[in-house]
Amino acid sequence: MVLRKFIGDRAFYRKLFAVMIPILIQNVITNFVSLLDNVMVGQVGTESMSGVAIVNQLLFVFNVCIFGGLSGAGILTAQFHGKNDADGVRYTVRMKLWIGLVTVLVFGTILLLRGAELIQLFLHPGEEDLDLTATLQFGRNYLAVMLLQLPPFAISQIYASTLRETGETVLPMKAGIIAVFVNLTFNYILIFGKLGAPALGVVGAAAATVLSRFVECAIVMIWTHRHAARCRWISGALRSLLIPRDLAGKIVGLGTPLLINELLWSGGMTTLEQCYSMRGLEVVSAMNINNTVSNLFFCAFLAMGNATAIIVGQLMGAGELERAVDEDRKLIAFSVTLCTAVGLVMALLAPLVPRLYNTTPLVKHLAVQLILVSAAMMPVNAFTNSCYFTLRSGGKTLITFVFDSLYVWTLSIPAAFILSRYTAVPIVPMYLLVYLLDLVKCGIGYIMVKKRTWVVNLVES
Repeated sequence: MVLRKFIGDRAFYRKLFAVMIPILIQNVITNFVSLLDNVMVGQVGTESMSGVAIVNQLLFVFNVCIFGGLSGAGILTAQFHGKNDADGVRYTVRMKLWIGLVTVLVFGTILLLRGAELIQLFLHPGEEDLDLTATLQFGRNYLAVMLLQLPPFAISQIYASTLRETGETVLPMKAGIIAVFVNLTFNYILIFGKLGAPALGVVGAAAATVLSRFVECAIVMIWTHRHAARCRWISGALRSLLIPRDLAGKIVGLGTPLLINELLWSGGMTTLEQCYSMRGLEVVSAMNINNTVSNLFFCAFLAMGNATAIIVGQLMGAGELERAVDEDRKLIAFSVTLCTAVGLVMALLAPLVPRLYNTTPLVKHLAVQLILVSAAMMPVNAFTNSCYFTLRSGGKTLITFVFDSLYVWTLSIPAAFILSRYTAVPIVPMYLLVYLLDLVKCGIGYIMVKKRTWVVNLVES
């Protein structure tokens, strides 16, 4: 029966859920609290919400670059673990530390010296008389504090990604859950001035986020070092930062296209947001609501993508190449099915969530329509994301670069640039037209996965 090619047995789904559900729970809780956080900031006013949204879009580039920078080493981490090679994992951790240090220094310097100029790129008048100067000041105040969270975020991602790639998915989930509740609690206290604290508004929101980053970082570091018997790779990992030259070259070869890809992709997403912002500051606010809500539901295909990379990577590292192909096909099918159902739930909730914000009727109306577009594209996102992680699991990082970043910069961004600057197309049709270009990406992804050039054991002696 043809369907059996796409449906696994009980053992398959038990393994999938053991990897995917902790990642999913952590991401859902994190993004749900981010939604509450966003609603709290939105109570201060549309301008403050927009200022915070713009800065978070800039920080999104840093976050994704940390993810991309660590991913090259992470490919080998998963395969070394599948081979039961603790020394190999140890070396990949050292490489991650170097990558994290350089990324923090580069982005910290850029945001410190040029942050205000970057914020101004998103400030344009629209249909409503919103205060652009106040929005800029809110953004600058928020960014000044948020710079402090760059180092702990990088370190926690180094530890958490390695734990996941070596089968310890529950601890990062617990650390993330604790951190988001710390963030939520102190958001309430510091934004609104509760329990005797001053009402700090957006600065309070930033301070709460910084505190939660340090808490998460401390939890994953302390747990890992206290459980060295389970995490054999941590023993001696920090005694030196030296890495064998051949392995370092392999990691750089794998990781550089991924890092460039994530930099260009996240920069591309930020550029798209800037194009949409040409329709006015109220669009920035509506896009902020859409992105915050969408991120909560996007956790489904993001968790499936991470699970695909881990499961398929470990199988290939163990030399089970045909099994890796079989399980990858079933993982992609499950991801598309799951995200179709999630998209329907998202569409049903679309009219309700924007009502939580203290903003204008126009912003709420635009947000509902944008959320409906995002919900309709969930199956497409699921398929393209699964293809990306499949290609990445076999070390085909140059192909993922073409598949991801090159696509955004050669199709999506030119379309958004032309529509935003040379036509009067309203924001919702513009957003839909740009999004529909991902259907072409689906076809490209299908062909790349079908060709099986990604089926490679990277750590075979």
